[in-house]
Amino acid sequence: MAEVRRLSASLEDYLEAIYDIIAEKQAVRAKDLAKRLKVRQASVTGALKTLAAHGLVNYAPYDVITLTPEGEKIAREVSRRHSILREFLKKVLFVESSEADRVACLLEHGVTSEIATKMALFLEFIEECPLARKKFIEGFKRYLESQGERRPNCDECLKLVKKIILEHQKDKIAS
Repeated sequence: MAEVRRLSASLEDYLEAIYDIIAEKQAVRAKDLAKRLKVRQASVTGALKTLAAHGLVNYAPYDVITLTPEGEKIAREVSRRHSILREFLKKVLFVESSEADRVACLLEHGVTSEIATKMALFLEFIEECPLARKKFIEGFKRYLESQGERRPNCDECLKLVKKIILEHQKDKIAS
């Protein structure tokens, strides 16, 4: 997957906010962006002028703001990375939902599309593979809950893995 044009984290946040507000309300005004991003109106105006100069938004003072096709492409990719990171933090690392969202917003600007895709595939893998879900992910959760004090017992792990594999094979034969 080709990398999209690199913008500052702040400008990517503006594109993502425009994209999200359009999905919610169908129309975006500068005051909506100021409220969403918790910034001053003057900051919004400066960012919109920069994004318009890059051909990523259609902007005129006191008018609705829209994304150009290129702006929408970038916004969709930033939003995609954000979603993947948030889900990875929640489902793999068991980070609380609001914290996962906050951290995903910070990380989305440094993660490439290729890495985000691999993370998405890993999430898919742990959802579909009974061994990955039952043993590794749930085992990691228990390990976290014990603050790392309970070290994994390899013999115990191997017995559980064999049991899960046998159950999986029986299920495949039965179906």
